Amino acid sequence: MRLFLTTIACITMSVLLEAQNSKLIVGTYTTNSKSKGIYVFDFNSKTGKASLISTVAAADPSFLALSPDNRFLYAVNELGEDKGGGTISAFSFNSSKGQLKLINQQPTHGNHPCYVSIDKKGKTVFAGNYSSGNFSVFRVNANGGLAPASLTVKHTGSGPVKDRQEAPHVHSTVLTPDNRWLLVADLGTDKISAYPFDAATGTLTEKVLETAVPAGAGPRHMTFNKTGSRLYAVGELNGAVLVYEHRQGTLLLLQTIHSLPEDKQSPANSADIHISPDGNFLYTTHRINNTIAAFAVDVKSGRLTHIETVPTNGHIPRNFTIDPSGNFLLVAHQDSDNIVVFKRDKKTGKLTDTGGRIEAGKPVCLIWSK
Repeated sequence: MRLFLTTIACITMSVLLEAQNSKLIVGTYTTNSKSKGIYVFDFNSKTGKASLISTVAAADPSFLALSPDNRFLYAVNELGEDKGGGTISAFSFNSSKGQLKLINQQPTHGNHPCYVSIDKKGKTVFAGNYSSGNFSVFRVNANGGLAPASLTVKHTGSGPVKDRQEAPHVHSTVLTPDNRWLLVADLGTDKISAYPFDAATGTLTEKVLETAVPAGAGPRHMTFNKTGSRLYAVGELNGAVLVYEHRQGTLLLLQTIHSLPEDKQSPANSADIHISPDGNFLYTTHRINNTIAAFAVDVKSGRLTHIETVPTNGHIPRNFTIDPSGNFLLVAHQDSDNIVVFKRDKKTGKLTDTGGRIEAGKPVCLIWSK
């Protein structure tokens, strides 16, 4: 009996320790960098400590997306015309060992792809090309690799900020929680376009719905609440968070809220936006002054109240992520070659620098293995 109880205790402890750990996958820039590609770390949600597991070589894998079944990873290779144009790479992912292996690669039919997303069924992948102002659609093969692009959609237009909005610049491709719409933020044209999506066939219909954002905002990244009734977009150029009511691809602006002082609002060089796992708080990063802002979310109305804006304690904060437990928020700093680990107060939403640093060359994208 004693041996039996000891065995059960050991198994229970093993399960608890496993539950405290998650795989953190880091996309980077490799050009003029010490980075070699994509990094996988083991992160402990109790201590906030991370240890490197593996690295896989890739050229400027700046943005990542993991398949819903956790078996495949997709990374855009943010290359320009001088390097043959942008590509997208498909990897198999052993989540238990944290190992990646290249399956294949396809051209994105544009320059400097900066965003990749995958639909909820794991059968269709979307890649946005910043410099070319277009995005491409890829079907996923049985082995997790990508078929050649089935569709490339080109945007047209410009915006009032002449040095940044001289042409279209697709900056994100985000699917609605119900998997029925693809929303595309275009920094260059000040528009968010909604494309009806058929998950069974992986096709987009021609009935695109366009929403003009406030002039000069330059929409960059977007995130939905859990139900998909509210969309939050951060303006890279004006630093504002735009709060929208969302209904079947139609957007109604409910609120525009700033977290930067007026002298930092243009150009704000804002970067990323995410909602906490409990839906109660929202955060955005700003490169103009190396800060992250925290907002409280009114769950009923979706409106935001600014809580604080604090230094990220690094240079050029790009993407950030909240660990699955909600205990920590990690900020990737492109020019500091590290990821800063903040403790997150789940009751107030406020952040405290733990002093923890994860070293990586030019980290710009952080995602979690599910």
